[in-house]
Amino acid sequence: MLYTVHELTQYVKQRLQNDPSLNNISVRGEISNFVHHTSGHMYFTMKDAHSQLNCVMFRGANQKLRFKPGSGMKVVCGGNITVYEARGVYQLLVWAIQPDGIGALYQAFEQLKEQLSKKGFFDDAHKKPLPAFPETIGIVTSRTGAVLHDIINVIRRRFPDVRIILAPARVQGDGAAAEIAHAIRQMNRLSISRYRSAARRIDVMIVARGGGSIEELWAFNEPEVAEAVFESEIPIVSAVGHETDVTICDFVADLRAPTPSAAAELVVPDRGQLAQQVAGLHIRIVHAIRRVVDTERDRLAYLERGVVHPRDRINQHRQYIDELLRQMHRSVLHRLELRRKDLSMLGATLHALSPLNHLQRGYSIVLRMPDLAVVNTVKAVSAGNDLQIRVTDGEIGCRVHEIKEIGEHD
Repeated sequence: MLYTVHELTQYVKQRLQNDPSLNNISVRGEISNFVHHTSGHMYFTMKDAHSQLNCVMFRGANQKLRFKPGSGMKVVCGGNITVYEARGVYQLLVWAIQPDGIGALYQAFEQLKEQLSKKGFFDDAHKKPLPAFPETIGIVTSRTGAVLHDIINVIRRRFPDVRIILAPARVQGDGAAAEIAHAIRQMNRLSISRYRSAARRIDVMIVARGGGSIEELWAFNEPEVAEAVFESEIPIVSAVGHETDVTICDFVADLRAPTPSAAAELVVPDRGQLAQQVAGLHIRIVHAIRRVVDTERDRLAYLERGVVHPRDRINQHRQYIDELLRQMHRSVLHRLELRRKDLSMLGATLHALSPLNHLQRGYSIVLRMPDLAVVNTVKAVSAGNDLQIRVTDGEIGCRVHEIKEIGEHD
């Protein structure tokens, strides 16, 4: 029978596609030559030790994948055998990929965990300490359900006066991750805008939900939740699921609590225990003070018996102080006498040099008016200048009528 290439290819394609044993099959192998095309379609080859198989997964199917396939990954692919007519080759039209040996969600979890770890999301340097005595606590969880009530009951029992603010969000299903991330960011904005003072800000936040399967907890493994937790200025305690459940949110948060109730116990102290601790400290302080007083009393009694009475020592110090005062008084009087003699000698010298002594011997002082400059030369005055002549018993006013220098002739 004679076929054209196209006719033969069509015949083979129909036989393969109509074969029930080649529809809805699963194939195990290793991915190689993986290409994620700009169109969104994925092209790769599955191989084992003996053969290889071309595979294609169109965009509509691969958008539902929880993890990112790559070359070298061992997988189990579900799909149908078909023929790519343009090349005349058969291929597997893939509609599902499952990591071989582990689940797809677990694979996605490990991939995101590794990615965020490289970015430093889990580093201790970014962990913020929890406040010892918070005044305002924010809670991000579902408005309904037992988790919220458990947290509130524990907080009210341990520290009744604390303020609680709820940012409700869905904690599972489509869109839950976006709501959780939005609630965390909204809590931070609220803390900055409404409660600017230190007394009114949100001190710590609890992100919580009850236990469940990995699918039910998956919202807390989404990158947008991890980024919101990492960027939060408010310290966050992650309380997702039971003690054995671990999410990406737990790694990024500042502290992980095994359960929501445990988170409530971590963020607030127990007021009853604090009261007991304060009472115990009070008793210890009183006993310590009494021990010190008793010890010092015994020591004082010993000193009173074995050494000079403090009153005698005080009297001796009083006499010594009196002696010092007498010595100081004598020293001051001696210094004053010396200074008095020095002052007398300086007064005598000053008196000897005083111009008034010259006046008593018949001399006078001539001053030019009005500046009272001393006239010691005829060049200092002119005819018509007023003069003041000081003598021993008063002043004489006069005016210059004539000036004659010594050596001049009439």
